[in-house]
Amino acid sequence: MKLERTSIFALATAVPAFVLLLTCVHAGAPQQDQAAQKYSRTPTIEEYQPKSTLVTKEHKIERAKFPFIDIHSHHWNPTPEHVDQLVKEMDTINLRVIVNLSGGTGDQLRQTVATMKGRHPDRFVVFANLSYDDLNTPGYGKRAAARLEQDVKSGGAQGLKIFKNFGMDLKYANGQRVHVDDPELDPVWDKCAELGIPVLIHIAEPSAFFDPWDYHNERWLELKQFPGRARPPDKYPPFETLIAERNHLFAKHPRTNFIAAHLAFHGNDLERLGETLDELPNMYVDIAAVLAELGRQPYSAHDFLVKYQDRVLMGKDIYDVNEYKWYFRALETRDEYFEYYRPRHAFWRIYGFQVPDEVLKKVYYQNALNLVPGIDRKAFPD
Repeated sequence: MKLERTSIFALATAVPAFVLLLTCVHAGAPQQDQAAQKYSRTPTIEEYQPKSTLVTKEHKIERAKFPFIDIHSHHWNPTPEHVDQLVKEMDTINLRVIVNLSGGTGDQLRQTVATMKGRHPDRFVVFANLSYDDLNTPGYGKRAAARLEQDVKSGGAQGLKIFKNFGMDLKYANGQRVHVDDPELDPVWDKCAELGIPVLIHIAEPSAFFDPWDYHNERWLELKQFPGRARPPDKYPPFETLIAERNHLFAKHPRTNFIAAHLAFHGNDLERLGETLDELPNMYVDIAAVLAELGRQPYSAHDFLVKYQDRVLMGKDIYDVNEYKWYFRALETRDEYFEYYRPRHAFWRIYGFQVPDEVLKKVYYQNALNLVPGIDRKAFPD
């Protein structure tokens, strides 16, 4: 059967699949297989996953060069079986101590400490958390500080973790947001200084989450896939407001050591982070879940870590024994342009920013040993 040119045009307009069939016939293919169909159309931005053709030397680091402490990990209500499996996995990568930031308070904390440290006393540290159940009863700050003291002295806590709802979602009964530097909580921070324990605190989120969700936003695809991560202005305070409150809190309590989680969300502006560390000598940062920020600027990352080697701590956040290897590769090698382990945190490739051994030791374990009381030092090199 011979088709007129106008008929072909009409069919192609109405039935695009017919055009594909004609193309296959014209090429001599009996039929178009699934692979051909897959690549016959333009992928959406979410489907596009380019594979690099760059060929460079690779160094797949399976085990950290030195024993390390993960200052930022979460293990809610761990079971004995979970803890035993953790230790087996930790041994394979030279992970000496995990700091579980999700200890809770009161009975929950004591149970977590018993399960983790009771079975493996030298391999785990547990931080306490605040309860906000009585936030709206006068005198909350003093009661919270008293509970924290009990959590440390009789519950086994070795630090305090403040979760991300603080400053953003936590509100008083009248709807007023609890500001990061709210004087009501001053007794808590003072108690931490008195007890000699650090506060690992998560304030804000990546600045791009607060920015307009438009074609200029480098985290557009992440926000498309995970819209709950956005922090629109009708629901949340601006990024800069949260940062100003955080810095004021740290300055108000110079005797308290604060570890700002996730490079204080200044990983995309290391010069600003350095200036903040200069202004606040009681502030430290961890690198949990922000390796992609360092890895896209290897020269700046290297120089920053060398300059601020006493202020940065190793952390991972969500535990996965296989994902630590990207941290080893970035910190210990100069490998180029390799894919990040969790694409939803970065839609770019990263580079190794190899730091000297003396810096690596500080990031891996020495800084944590200096901040967190009660960790057995014998397992670490001098």
